[in-house]
Amino acid sequence: MMNIVFLNTFERKQESDGTITSQLSIGEAHGVWQLVWSEPYHGKMEQSVWYSGTSWEELLTTFRHGIAVKLGEGYAPIIDGMMSDAEHSGRLVRSQLLACYSDLYPNESLYAMLSQWRRSRATADKKAPYFIATNRMLRLLSVYVPQTMEELLQLPGFGENKVNLYGEEIVSLLQDTERTTVFPLDWVKEQVTREEYAQWLYKQKEQKYKQEMDRLAEQKRLLEGIQQGCSITDLEQYCSMSRRNILIALESLDREGYDIERLIEEELQQVPLEEQAAIWSAIERDGYRYLKPILLEVYGDTGLQGEQAAMYYERIRLVRIRYRRQREIDNQQRQAG
Repeated sequence: MMNIVFLNTFERKQESDGTITSQLSIGEAHGVWQLVWSEPYHGKMEQSVWYSGTSWEELLTTFRHGIAVKLGEGYAPIIDGMMSDAEHSGRLVRSQLLACYSDLYPNESLYAMLSQWRRSRATADKKAPYFIATNRMLRLLSVYVPQTMEELLQLPGFGENKVNLYGEEIVSLLQDTERTTVFPLDWVKEQVTREEYAQWLYKQKEQKYKQEMDRLAEQKRLLEGIQQGCSITDLEQYCSMSRRNILIALESLDREGYDIERLIEEELQQVPLEEQAAIWSAIERDGYRYLKPILLEVYGDTGLQGEQAAMYYERIRLVRIRYRRQREIDNQQRQAG
């Protein structure tokens, strides 16, 4: 028998003045959680199982994503506050309103031009494009078109450091661009309706929780492959992931406490012990946050690129997992002693 541990009613008004009443429930039976959405269909309540399984984390993420979708469809919960955030500062709301307006009134041609500039600058600086500017930041630039350093500083994400690095270049790019908006941007809050803002927030939450659901599904598949004895090469096909993303995911799994030592041991068997020791020593001296200083110290600045550089970075990541785990063990032992 399913024990109901949560139940809430949702209502959605229709143009015909009628109201659709639906319910969302969480039940538990023998350690299995079930998340069920029930809505009227041809005179009776039809159930849709959103989640059934043993992971509370997966259930909670599915719960949040589902609510975001339903709120976006116009449903309102009888018990409110289910999707409220801890932060409601004026600065946060202002940033969200600016982002909302930029999504409602995009400038695609200018956004494309700025994206091209970001790619060129990222290549020149040998950085990932998002280190230069995120998609959201480019969207803000394309809509508000700041043409002075002071105006640029008014946009979320453009602090003094970012402006010092790229401000003059951005302002120069936008200097002669015609714009229909003005600074300061206080007028934005009057141009975005409460309904538009609410719908935008729901969509942001929906996307956020969808990404989290995808991450959990990817993690589950990866753990299944590891349990079956897959190598990293096997996992590429089993999980439909790139080798680099698998390595990043393995580091995340290790930080969350999953045992992946068998896979690490298997992968490092082909790496000479003296090379592993050199990586370990470099990590001890330089720290483990950044990979490139370790690469340069162990393998030298010999123009490494392509598959060879990827192979060395992979080895560093694998040793870093072991180093980080050993450091945690040592800290626990010191605290216990």
